[in-house]
Amino acid sequence: MNQPRSHQHIEVRAVYTDDFVRVYQAFRDEIAEEAVRLGNFGPHFGLNRMTWIKPSFLWMMYRSGWAEKPGQENILAIDIKREAFDYLLENAVRSTYRASSGITQEEWKTRVRQSDIRCQWDPERNPYGRALSRRSLQIGIRGKVVREHYVKDWILHIENITSYVRQLKRQLDGGEDISGLLPQEKIYPMTQAARENFACVIRRKNRRNDE
Repeated sequence: MNQPRSHQHIEVRAVYTDDFVRVYQAFRDEIAEEAVRLGNFGPHFGLNRMTWIKPSFLWMMYRSGWAEKPGQENILAIDIKREAFDYLLENAVRSTYRASSGITQEEWKTRVRQSDIRCQWDPERNPYGRALSRRSLQIGIRGKVVREHYVKDWILHIENITSYVRQLKRQLDGGEDISGLLPQEKIYPMTQAARENFACVIRRKNRRNDE
């Protein structure tokens, strides 16, 4: 799993307001239909496994094959409380160890075992699935964070946007420019605590610049 390699790459882009941040997940029919009906996830949603949320629409499209991969036929746009998103950024543990993080590998392993929040950075994608130079953040949550926070308190609204996704894909396949129809994601203003959580990336960049 790749990590960001410069300060530029720790920028998080999302649709957000003062109240919420929009993230995306893809599910099979019964999970998605239940979630929209209840306004939250129901019995078909797995509470005992790690689930990954993605603030990047195009990375979700790449991952789900524009809602065509098995088990990912429904794209949900999920608005979560902004303070919840900040909490995730401030407490996420990277999925892979980096010596530049300032902790030992054993310390990192301990944090991974104890944390219910993971993060990883993957190349952002354009509408055609080609990798871009900047990176896109994914956040994995499990355990108490899922059972006691995500499904009980953090979710404000769930919308199934699959019809919108498929219409965009038809236009894309037809050679149309869909850039103006995509969600308008902006650089998210991370809290100081979130920036400190990713501080090793900045330190690593500064060391390279000094060499």
